Amino acid sequence: MELNGGTRNLSPCPEMDNVGCEWRGVLMQQLVAELLEGNRRAAARLISLVENDEPQKRELLKDVYPHTGNAYVIGVTGAPGSGKSSLVDWLLKQMRKDGLKIGVIAVDPTSPFSGGAILGDRIRMQGHALDHDIFIRSMGTRGSLGGLSRATREAIQVLDAFGKDIILIETVGVGQSEVDIVKTADSTLVVLTPAGGDSVQTIKAGIMEIADIFVINKSDLPGADKTTTEINMMLDMKNSEAWRPPVVPTVSVSNEGIAELWSAIQDHRGYMENSGRLLEIRRDRVRRELTDQVEYLVKKQIWDRVKAKIELDSLVEKIVQRQKDPYSAAGDLLSKIDFYDQEREEGG
Repeated sequence: MELNGGTRNLSPCPEMDNVGCEWRGVLMQQLVAELLEGNRRAAARLISLVENDEPQKRELLKDVYPHTGNAYVIGVTGAPGSGKSSLVDWLLKQMRKDGLKIGVIAVDPTSPFSGGAILGDRIRMQGHALDHDIFIRSMGTRGSLGGLSRATREAIQVLDAFGKDIILIETVGVGQSEVDIVKTADSTLVVLTPAGGDSVQTIKAGIMEIADIFVINKSDLPGADKTTTEINMMLDMKNSEAWRPPVVPTVSVSNEGIAELWSAIQDHRGYMENSGRLLEIRRDRVRRELTDQVEYLVKKQIWDRVKAKIELDSLVEKIVQRQKDPYSAAGDLLSKIDFYDQEREEGG
């Protein structure tokens, strides 16, 4: 199928890809236009397209990108069972009182066996299903580390162009090393609980270093005051910075402390905008995105050429049988690929 006099082509659907076949015959410009007009179905389809890494993804994201840069991104991360989903649920209600349009990306862990995800976060937010100014999308990690799905950043762009004022990202339950949210969010909330561990564990945890706001959820439980004191002591030991993360106690199941938390988020946003820090981190984010895109395209080009010229299965079998080692095989494999033949072909 040709668009605009043949300037663009929609790639045919893979025969075995039922999801991809949904896109057959869809005009890319029309899909983006529907997104910009506020069509929820177009938003859902675009996120599915980027999540499934469809062939049309890059062309569509090119059209979406000029309409991004307006939404404020808030990350919510913390250990499993800390009450992140319930907290987000009440935050949505608080934000809607200000008339804000909100997008939610709830990232759930993906099974390494079936490839599926429970997507339980959406269950906890069903009360917003009929609110057309709230768009909730659950996504599986699909094997990505860092607490986020690989397609999360692209989904953020879609929701940004969709006209959302705030985009909330709830990560999978994270540990000490899964801190990708800080590379994506403008404000990061780290959710802790009174029973989350002793002060030594708290101080050494990697996620403690990324917080713009600490949330002590389930603060009606014993030990909440002790946890708050430990966090404040940790902050006192750090070098003085222009922004000192506040520690906000909440009880998400009963809406306690949610208004105070929303006020703290607004204060941090004001600091980020007035200090110029927001522009600075967004510039760094664009630099990372550019680097990531280059790396992705280079890897894809290399592997496309490798798969076209080399029988990988037979090479793998030789390595399994110890007839060849993987180090020599990798070098031999690359030496057989002419990475300049495409340039010569294009040059005539």
